[in-house]
Amino acid sequence: MALRRRRRARPVLSTVLPGGALPPPSALELERRAWRTRRARRSTLVALASTLLFAVVAYLAVTRSPGWPRVQATFFSPSAALDALPEIAEGLLVNLQVLVVGGLLVLLVGLGTAALRTLRGPAWAPLRILATVYVDLFRGIPLIIVLYLVGFGFPALGLQGVPTSPFVLGTAAIVLVYSAYVAEVFRAGIESVHPSQRAAARSLGLTHRQTMRIVVLPQALRTVTPALLNDFVALQKDVGLISVLGAIDAVRSAQIQVGQTFNFTPYVVAGLLFVLLAVPSARLADAVTARARRRQQSGSLL
Repeated sequence: MALRRRRRARPVLSTVLPGGALPPPSALELERRAWRTRRARRSTLVALASTLLFAVVAYLAVTRSPGWPRVQATFFSPSAALDALPEIAEGLLVNLQVLVVGGLLVLLVGLGTAALRTLRGPAWAPLRILATVYVDLFRGIPLIIVLYLVGFGFPALGLQGVPTSPFVLGTAAIVLVYSAYVAEVFRAGIESVHPSQRAAARSLGLTHRQTMRIVVLPQALRTVTPALLNDFVALQKDVGLISVLGAIDAVRSAQIQVGQTFNFTPYVVAGLLFVLLAVPSARLADAVTARARRRQQSGSLL
């Protein structure tokens, strides 16, 4: 009987030093890191120089134009801006209230509509059809028209209990329109969850509601968070449209100031306030989108 030779196990080289410390990087790794640092610094300097050059050229092109003095006095008057700022800032608080209340209602109504559209079985067909008609209808009608229909149509009915406040009616119109868009975002996230996970949850004895709450919705929300943040950024500027119903918000306050002074600087002030409100949310949306992209590329679910 032939004896089998046993192979000697080769010792495994560990890259961890005693005590858990990592070994120092090699000379090649240090050179690679230095090259990356130099490249990043050079790219930053080039981007900064090109941006400054473009800004200087644009500034000179605008300020050297023949009509710039008149435009500056009409749209960029410092005195008119300081006079209008307190009332416009006070009106912006109304926009913030509409944004907070409307944003929460949009999430709830949108999620409920998406849940109705994803119901399965012939018994739920009426609810699915109703949710589909709602989404198609309010995604097709412009927001300004919905504001007019809700803001002036409902009070004209003369029904008892119907609110007449521009704040309430404007918020309701915004919720109707944006919930239709958010419902489609939620529905896409729900349908992105693989059916095998639902089947596994049901095989463990979970009900449909428990499956949605414990298994499906957490994954769907993680997937659609960047899209929801983008919709929130769009909502921040569209809340200014409630001024067409007579609400004294930032846009309406600016309009009153323009009517008194015949100077359009208050509109610019209101626009800058909306920009300052939207920029942090936009940067947050970009950061969340980049994080989701890195997580997807690395294959992580955390």
